[in-house]
Amino acid sequence: MSMILFACVVRVRDGLPLSASTDFYHTQDFLECRRRLKTLALRLAQYPGRGSVEGCDFNIHFSSLRDVACMAICSRQCPAAMAFCFLETVWWEFTASYDTTCIGLASRPYAFLEFDSIIQKVKWHFNHVSCVQMESSLEKIQEELEFQPPVVLTLEDTDVANGIMNGHTQIHLEPAPNFRMEPVTALGVLSLILNIMCAALNLIRGIHLAEHSLQCYLYLFYSPARTRKVVLLLLFICLGNVYLHGLRNVWQILFHIGVASLSSHQILTRQLQEKQWDCGV
Repeated sequence: MSMILFACVVRVRDGLPLSASTDFYHTQDFLECRRRLKTLALRLAQYPGRGSVEGCDFNIHFSSLRDVACMAICSRQCPAAMAFCFLETVWWEFTASYDTTCIGLASRPYAFLEFDSIIQKVKWHFNHVSCVQMESSLEKIQEELEFQPPVVLTLEDTDVANGIMNGHTQIHLEPAPNFRMEPVTALGVLSLILNIMCAALNLIRGIHLAEHSLQCYLYLFYSPARTRKVVLLLLFICLGNVYLHGLRNVWQILFHIGVASLSSHQILTRQLQEKQWDCGV
């Protein structure tokens, strides 16, 4: 069995998942661990650096630096040095691929879904390469852990966070302030009179404009020759609009078909990632 089962990259300030590995574990213990990982992702700003949550069958390890954090679900047999070495490698790969501006502007979950392939490669490397080949890297991480041990959280800590997140804390209600309308001042009365006068002037101008338009209309249609010219002009304009509208519809249909064919795979993969993340609610 693999020692590193799941990994994801999240934004520290709000816990937004930026990318995650595609895994297909459906055991009840693993899904429960995923829910705790999602809850913990919302509180990473309180635990800078490295930390772990010890469970019955799985452990959660996280490592955050600046505004990016990497999290992983590992089996209990996975050494802590190996887990944090894996998280550090994923962190360096992610920060080298995307700059701080792109990370800060991300507004939807899994905005960097294409990074999943790199997570899978790194995860496969740590799961299948022997510890002897990674001895130098593991020794360095082990020395850092001895010098600065990671924060160790319990399952009760994530339970408290989940209670706060679901709104089970006490709500303090305060009475709404009462607002009373003040009497109209002299300046307000003057403003109302000026607005009424402007509205009356606009009404008079509208009546004169309607009379002028009616006279022009009668002049155009007074003779049969002018009437035929106006009718042909209007017919030409209508046919031209219909032709251009049809061309625009054909172009839009072709464009949407092209976009749908190019992005269908990414959409399906993103929906799978969001369903897996929602299983942790």
